[in-house]
Amino acid sequence: MKKVAVVILNWNGLKLLQEFLPSVCAHTPAHLADVVVADNGSTDGSVEWLQKEYPDVTLIAMHENHGYARGYNLAIKELPHQYVVLLNSDVEATPDWLTPLLDYCESHPDVGACQPKLLSYRNKKAFEYAGAAGGFLDKYGYPYCRGRLFFTVENDEGQYDTPAEIFWATGACLFMRREVYLQAGGLDESFFAHMEEIDLCWRVKLLGYKIMTIPDSTMYHLGGATLASTSPRKTYLNFRNNLLMLYKNLPRKEGRTILFLRRLLDTVALMRYILGREWSHAHAVWVAHNHFRKERKRYTSQPDVNLLKATPEGRCNIVFDYFVRKRRTYRGK
Repeated sequence: MKKVAVVILNWNGLKLLQEFLPSVCAHTPAHLADVVVADNGSTDGSVEWLQKEYPDVTLIAMHENHGYARGYNLAIKELPHQYVVLLNSDVEATPDWLTPLLDYCESHPDVGACQPKLLSYRNKKAFEYAGAAGGFLDKYGYPYCRGRLFFTVENDEGQYDTPAEIFWATGACLFMRREVYLQAGGLDESFFAHMEEIDLCWRVKLLGYKIMTIPDSTMYHLGGATLASTSPRKTYLNFRNNLLMLYKNLPRKEGRTILFLRRLLDTVALMRYILGREWSHAHAVWVAHNHFRKERKRYTSQPDVNLLKATPEGRCNIVFDYFVRKRRTYRGK
């Protein structure tokens, strides 16, 4: 049996499969990995096209759209491989991209998950927003990356070309030990989509494993293929899921204080949307907070340790650094 399953979740993404699957099949070492498409009940001919054009790709056909989190959970439970890669359907692979990720995890048993260097498909000299060269959370739970702070994305000039421990790895191309994935409980299905990989990585770290970025591997991500950045639905999921993630992964006492401050900052974001007459986004933030208050009740236990305090990246206030101190890059420039 091969060690790795490269799992692409698809829902009505025929055009993306036609554009990006050829590179994944061409550049994934066949002796190491199976390429798997888990289909979330597509009705656009994706399954028929896949069966005709790529009969060697393993197909897991589901009968409805379970969303990102549940779709992956169902697929990964079926697979027997030692490692799994959660790969977005809009990612272009590069030659032998998989080997550095596998080799690093094989030689470092304390690593539970890792990611490649993620560059933009549209501008291949620049990092891609959703992961760049590895992710962190600041003290209030705002995500940022080596290579991307808020709206500023750096060009790749080799500044992050060494392996590094990070807080979270991108869900666009997330390499994981399958056993660790299952031990951590998989992706939180109540999230549906957005922030779910950060939440998973947090739980993996709570189990005592490291998360790494391995820049010897490079992938190109289109980004925004499922929900555009202008989508109120995306705004809702990001705000709600971020609050839920903080609530479930922080110690109860510290979490109460951090969440109070974070919700004040979210109120500032709400006012910004109102002043900009972005009514649908303002409504999304309001609904996200209302739903958070109701949905947090499902999480009845919290850890005893605040992992955000473990690194300088987790003790900073990235909002203040970016908007007041004008820090525009991870390295502080």
